[in-house]
Amino acid sequence: MPLKTQIDEQPTLNLAPMIDIVFLLVIFFMVGTKFQELEERERKIPLRVPEVADNGVLTPPPSRRVVNVYQDSRVTLDDEDVTLDELTGRLSDARRQYPDLGVLVRGDGKVVYQCVASVLNACKQAGVEKLDVSVRVARRDN
Repeated sequence: MPLKTQIDEQPTLNLAPMIDIVFLLVIFFMVGTKFQELEERERKIPLRVPEVADNGVLTPPPSRRVVNVYQDSRVTLDDEDVTLDELTGRLSDARRQYPDLGVLVRGDGKVVYQCVASVLNACKQAGVEKLDVSVRVARRDN
């Protein structure tokens, strides 16, 4: 077996990448501090900005409206009884305010299909493009 006659060098730690990251962080925080100082200076400028009418706070659009069709042919929009004409009107008004309005139609499993078709037609007349129909997946007995 050969004997070692040389002494192995100890591995060195390359600090250049770590120093680069530290410098980048220092620059990031220096620039962020400068932006904050500029904001404070802007507030001190004696300037009166123009005024506009306050039309209230814009509310986020509802995720979707829910239309229920019950077995007795009763129709509700968000738990409020409505006729088909009222449904069309309310959805049209809501769609004018929120063009991407979605509607979920939930019909009782024993309802006459004509009632559900009438509700779907009312949604179409209101211009609703995002229309979902709720169903339940039947269980399989093994």
